[in-house]
Amino acid sequence: MRVIGLMSGTSYDAVDAAAADLWLDADTLVLAPLGMVSAPYPAGLRAALAGALPPAATTMEEVCRLDTSIGRAFASLAVRADEELCGGRADLVVSHGQTVYHWSEGGTVHGTLQLGEAAWIAEATGRPVVSGLRTRDVAAGGQGAPLVSIVDVLWLRGRPGVPVALNLGGIANITVAAGAGSPAAFDTGPANALIDAAVRHLTGGRLRYDVDGALAGRGRVDEALLRRLLDEPYYAQPPPKTTGKEVFHLPYLRAALAGHEALSAEDVVATLTRLTARTVAEAARAVRATEVFASGGGTRNPVLMAMLRTELDGVPVRDSGELGLPSAAKEAYAFAVLGFLTVHGIAGTVPACTGARHASVLGSLTPGRHGLRLPEPAAVAPVRMRLSPQGN
Repeated sequence: MRVIGLMSGTSYDAVDAAAADLWLDADTLVLAPLGMVSAPYPAGLRAALAGALPPAATTMEEVCRLDTSIGRAFASLAVRADEELCGGRADLVVSHGQTVYHWSEGGTVHGTLQLGEAAWIAEATGRPVVSGLRTRDVAAGGQGAPLVSIVDVLWLRGRPGVPVALNLGGIANITVAAGAGSPAAFDTGPANALIDAAVRHLTGGRLRYDVDGALAGRGRVDEALLRRLLDEPYYAQPPPKTTGKEVFHLPYLRAALAGHEALSAEDVVATLTRLTARTVAEAARAVRATEVFASGGGTRNPVLMAMLRTELDGVPVRDSGELGLPSAAKEAYAFAVLGFLTVHGIAGTVPACTGARHASVLGSLTPGRHGLRLPEPAAVAPVRMRLSPQGN
């Protein structure tokens, strides 16, 4: 089956589309990557989205406009991915949508909201669409995240020691794929969320993020500010746990900076970069990681990656591309896998990772132009994933 996975993360800067041929070989899921295309959100849509996210107030009119505009943006990229990557022969599109709110209180997730109406994607591509993947896990008592943990577990299963998959998006999360105990996954805290917020704020909007870690590289870590940031109660919570920009946003940062106004922008960004490295490393050490495979936008920040290697003190940190999943496209490929599992009637969650009462088949299906023809349910759920250079 030829599947397109669509993803926009908590940094909400662009939409990524990755295409893959996927098939089952007995108890092994085989993924043959076909490539990725990406497109930034239009400036007006990005500004509207930023203006509506917590802690800002919004209206139902704005939610409707965003749901439609995001759906159209996803649809446009899906059409392009089908033409450029799939030769016009995609069988299925899987859309993560844009997370705009993750309702978590006292360690329990009560709801989650992703915008980007799937009907626009189905109408534009003519293909069936799987969407709304997180909600079912939340309904089953789970955190709804990190949802790609099943892919990480399948992908890293069989490696020696305790391999850990790390994603550095707006929020950082890890999946512990092996070892003596059960798999585990959780958000460690902010990856780029606070860094990006500081850069936009301290440069008056001239920069949106710390390009190549240039600001952090010129700054010095302020230990007093770092200690204050590390006092955040989230870091001490036991997994499974999730967080997001509902917590780690600009007002949160401004409150933390009170009394530290004399710090330069470079010092603030360096300190926030160290915060990300420290909290990720502490989480990885807590699970006794023996190797870390990193992906996501944060891998393009050499200062962050250098700090992370220093904090991990000898634990190898590698790019996920070394195992065949390009770091920039890994999450989009992961959602392609989740949609493939859904249409084959296979559960797409690992309860030990999300905290759900049971594993669930995820998402909702929107029929394509020619109706909905589902494949036969799989006889056996996969227990591992193999990367293949050849399509099926």
